[in-house]
Amino acid sequence: MASIKDVAKMAGVSVATVSRVLNNKGYVGQDTREKVESSILELNYKPNEVARSLFKKQSNTIGLIVPDIMNPFFPELARAVEDTAIKLGYNVILCNSDANREKEQAYLDVLQQKYVNGIIVSSNTLTADQIIEINIPVVSIDREISKGLPTIVVENKKGAIAATRFLKNKGCKRIAHIRGTHGIVNAEERCEGYKEVVDQELWFGESYVVNGNYEMQSSIKATLELLSQHPEIDGIFAANDIMAIGAMKAAHQLGIKVPEDLSIIGFDGISLSVATIPELTTIVQPIYELGEKATTLLVDLMEQKSVEKTFFKFDVELIERNST
Repeated sequence: MASIKDVAKMAGVSVATVSRVLNNKGYVGQDTREKVESSILELNYKPNEVARSLFKKQSNTIGLIVPDIMNPFFPELARAVEDTAIKLGYNVILCNSDANREKEQAYLDVLQQKYVNGIIVSSNTLTADQIIEINIPVVSIDREISKGLPTIVVENKKGAIAATRFLKNKGCKRIAHIRGTHGIVNAEERCEGYKEVVDQELWFGESYVVNGNYEMQSSIKATLELLSQHPEIDGIFAANDIMAIGAMKAAHQLGIKVPEDLSIIGFDGISLSVATIPELTTIVQPIYELGEKATTLLVDLMEQKSVEKTFFKFDVELIERNST
């Protein structure tokens, strides 16, 4: 493998001159530049990006921290971030935090050591003080960490209200909610939206709300207990699609037909929602657009461009399929 010294020797110049050509900094005569570029091509020289990042204290790399890579929402989001970053000349390092405070902090430390230019993070444990300490641009996605921090989210409460009203309009008389993890902002907002619709119903009680922890297995267990305690339930709004799919499996285990006996609606609009039988009715987030906007916003901040707006709340859409 050719080194920068080999390029310099072939071109008949110093290593410093080759470095100026590679980094496009400092004056280099046109003839000399052409000799260096020709030598680079002939030797198939590839710059050592690790060394360059150490020298420049930058790596043309973005960090992406997500809480659960097993949830299909986040791989779809990561795909959008990666696609957009590559178009803009950046690479992406993907980190799965398991929504663990210590793991998130460890990843922040590692990413700083790698001299990433900026970070996109979905977290319910990071604080504004931690973000400030990082001292590089950070964009929060899917969850708002603090006011003033660049953030990309959706209309969570509005979508939850639409989902619950949709079940009522479909004729559901007893509607339950499988909520997301306590303390996560979007889970709280979706739960609030559900309660706003059913709170005044004579039948409603807190036992109609169970915690699926944004996981399929947790949702299966919670739904089995829910339907055993309340066999009268004929509608379920799950706070994400994975939990909705878990609820459908639980219903199948109990011999309850979807949608004949029980209507189920989710939230997210992941690709898997059209692969279930029956296909899942859901509140669709514009997942790709979320990742795209987060990345372009982060790059603008990294490149110190003029940014007028740093908070974006995307609308959601109800897509009716066969689970309701």
